[in-house]
Amino acid sequence: MEQRLANSWRMPLNDNKFIEAALLSDLRVDGRRPSDHRKLTIKLAKQDGSAEVHLGHTHVVTFVTAQLVRPYKDRPNEGSLSIFTEFSPMADPSFEPGRPAESAVELGRVVDRGLRESRAIDTESLCVLSGKLVWAIRVDIHILDNAGNLVDAANIAALAALLTFRRPECSLAGEDGQEVVVHPPEERDPIPLSIHHLPIAVTFGFFSTENLLVIDPTNEEECVMTGRMTATLNSNGDVCAIQKAGGEGVSQRFIMHCLKLAHAKAIDITTKIKDAVEVHNNERALRKIKRHPASVAMDVGDAPSGIGEKQNQLLGDEDGTGLDKLKLKEEENSMECEATPSGQEHSKDGGSKNFSGGPSSWDPYSESVDPDLLKASLASRGPSVAPSKPKDSSRETKPQEPPQEIKTDFSPIDKSLTGGQSNEGDRSRTL
Repeated sequence: MEQRLANSWRMPLNDNKFIEAALLSDLRVDGRRPSDHRKLTIKLAKQDGSAEVHLGHTHVVTFVTAQLVRPYKDRPNEGSLSIFTEFSPMADPSFEPGRPAESAVELGRVVDRGLRESRAIDTESLCVLSGKLVWAIRVDIHILDNAGNLVDAANIAALAALLTFRRPECSLAGEDGQEVVVHPPEERDPIPLSIHHLPIAVTFGFFSTENLLVIDPTNEEECVMTGRMTATLNSNGDVCAIQKAGGEGVSQRFIMHCLKLAHAKAIDITTKIKDAVEVHNNERALRKIKRHPASVAMDVGDAPSGIGEKQNQLLGDEDGTGLDKLKLKEEENSMECEATPSGQEHSKDGGSKNFSGGPSSWDPYSESVDPDLLKASLASRGPSVAPSKPKDSSRETKPQEPPQEIKTDFSPIDKSLTGGQSNEGDRSRTL
């Protein structure tokens, strides 16, 4: 990486002296203190295993994928983790398309060493069938904009993507239990990776004077500094890896001072990563909840279909027009019930006492019918004979004869009703 920085572009001598003079005054070109990080922004996409990190103007995107492969012979019960980097020519003029350069390979090794040697990821949990199938995790790091300190930005993006990644669940089937079935997310929820801790990479830049060091160097400072060191620690203070990429040597006392600073930065960055992942998991849980529409009235049991239609009309019209229409229909129905044929007498409650029509004009579900009175009236009239259809056309042309009055005996109920009227007539005569 130092070779790439030397070939990128040369800083003017005045700029070099200005940067070193500012550091002697405990200041930096962008206004930070020597031990300050740039603004860190972590964005997690809706898709699992994708993270976007902005460290100042440095922009990195990471994707995590997985596939079933055969394990290594010396580790039949463990999965694998691979880091791949891609430098886009749009990120820096010195990046060339095609085969990865030495800088890209070195960046991938630094990130991989911090994750692999610290055993942050439980690779044994990636085993599906011992000696035959395991999960191989692949992390692709894409550099979109290089503004300095690619190692820290790539490390943070890889950790955030691994925390949000979920692999499909597998089960064994078949007669011998050697057949692997991969369940889609619709059937079973994917399983997250087992991550023990978060190894955070913190990069230091050294200058010609041993007392000058900065954290999170920019691309201008990378062109001026004479050495770098990347320390990978977790929030507990455990040293996971140390990378010293050439340059001037530093003393042991200076290295211990850098590790103390790196521990404090690791705690801060770990908190930010966990907060971003927690927000992502909450949003993911909300997306899994099935939203049901508002409750709609349905026909239950043997209730008439008209009741369900009326309820749907009432619930469907929010402005209250459905209720008014329903009232108008009920009034029309009541008017039709009142307009009965001649010869029927209506009581105060709307129930008819005598019926002159045949049984076909009778509605047993009508609210205006008293079933007891109806049975008594039909019993008094005798059995009804259904009219037969005319056999020839001559009968159809004959004029219909006017109906004859049929004198029937009053039913016991009718006599009791008319009896009251005759008593009142006798009293008026005696008066």
